[in-house]
Amino acid sequence: MAEISPLRRRMIEDMTVRNLSPATQQSYLNAVSKFSRYFGCSPDRLSLEDVHAFQVHLVATGISWPALNQIVCALRFFYGVTLGQAIVPERIAYAREPSKLPVVLSADEVVRLSGGNPEPQEPHRAD
Repeated sequence: MAEISPLRRRMIEDMTVRNLSPATQQSYLNAVSKFSRYFGCSPDRLSLEDVHAFQVHLVATGISWPALNQIVCALRFFYGVTLGQAIVPERIAYAREPSKLPVVLSADEVVRLSGGNPEPQEPHRAD
């Protein structure tokens, strides 16, 4: 089994001290590892511009918005807590899911749904 790097060990300690769940810890470690592998170097040598380039790459691959935001959380934790770079995490943007427009019926669909009578009718009054 390969030895854990001091940086990885430090991140694990930081997550453990903050009581992150084992699943979150694994997710964060995988995200930082994926980031590091993408550039082929240690993540502590990568800049905010590299983070941005990685986000652009992930979006281009069609990653889901929740998965992208999980990676953003991991990178914000890594830079802010493990590396102690207070400014960087604030500048790593979360992804926003594109809003979807509501379905709007055409005039023909409204007529069809209303029973086929295109003319508005007066409400029935009981006298």
